[in-house]
This record gives sequence, C-alpha cells and structure tokens, in this order.
Amino acid sequence: MELTNDFRVAVPVERAWAVLTDVELIAPCLPGAQLQEVEGDEYRGVVKVKVGPITAQYKGKATFLSQDVDAHVAVLRAEGRETRGQGNANATITATLTPDEGGTAVSVVTDLTITGKVAQFGRGVLADVSAKLLDQFVENLEATVLVDESAAPVEAAPVEPDDSAPAIRKVEHPEPEPVDLIETAGTPVARRVAPVLAVIAVLWVIRKLLTRNRD
Repeated sequence: MELTNDFRVAVPVERAWAVLTDVELIAPCLPGAQLQEVEGDEYRGVVKVKVGPITAQYKGKATFLSQDVDAHVAVLRAEGRETRGQGNANATITATLTPDEGGTAVSVVTDLTITGKVAQFGRGVLADVSAKLLDQFVENLEATVLVDESAAPVEAAPVEPDDSAPAIRKVEHPEPEPVDLIETAGTPVARRVAPVLAVIAVLWVIRKLLTRNRD
C-alpha cells in the first residue's frame, strides 16, 4: 500500500535536509523507535507497537538507497520483522524537501508492505495512524533538534575501534515506549480489535482458573 504524508518545519531547506538525513540524530524523535547500532550505511534498531494488552516489537534495519543533495530528495529502504516471527514490514520511503516561505515543506511517500497482527487494520486505519505518528515526530523534532534554528546538526562522538566488531558501532539511545495503536488511531481501531481483545481476555481468565485449580 502507498501512504502519503506532508509536514512543514520552520527552518530553511538546507538545515532541514541536514537534520532529516541524519538518522542517528532524529531517531529518538520517532515514536516507538530505538536506534541500536550502525554498520556502514546500515542503521539497525527496533520499533515497538501496542494493541491493547499485546505488545509487538519489530527488529529491523534501514539504508538510504539514494540522496540527491541538489534536489533534496532522499530514498530510504526499511525492513523489519516481528521478533516472535508473527509478521514483518517492509517500506521504501521517499522524502522530498522544498523551500516554503522561509521554512521547508516535506512530502513523504511510503510504499508499505506489512503482514501479521498489525496488517488486520487495513489501509485506512494505517494511513490515519501514520499521519498521527508523523505529527508526533514533527512535534518532537521541533521541541528538541530544531529548537535552535542556528544550531548545526549534532555530530556523533568519536568511537574507539572495537577489535571484536570493528564495523559495528553501538548507539546508546533510550528504550522507547511502545506506540499504542488504539490510543493513536482512536475509535476505528478500538472497534476492529475489540472482539479479538475480548477473546484474549476470556482465554486469560480461563488460564488463570485452570492454574488455580491445579494448585
């Protein structure tokens, strides 16, 4: 499925480009995401999502396929797999930056393929969720990274060579809170997953009763 989102940041396009193509810098602004390590041009980490009492974690990687500095167009390929093997997500993300009255307009087109529990929501719900998560990302970005327009992008601190894994650099980013899909998308998602959650709740009660009887 294809998802299209647009947002604006109040910094010139050159500054926006430098920030938005710095994955290590902006990763903490992405809801539910944690960058864990970098190997060459490949970024690896996790994304956590929550549906009611169920939390799923996608472990994956992302790599820039291309970066056109003059046209300010970047293409990123991201691949992730649910850690319990119950689904996966693959996306090709194209971001286009254009000057906009002293700021920068950003258009993001995502070609997304997703399987597993999250896929049950369908395109409409996923589009709504992606739009709201992008809004949260922009809010986080403006409150932290872009709070000082004159500041240069933060450069990664030099890392001492590691003989055991010289090509891999660990990243110390805080562990994220899972993205609550029901809270993010609201009523539409709640209505769709309510029957599933009800069955899970019943099974949980039965399991507890059986355990108690064994004792």
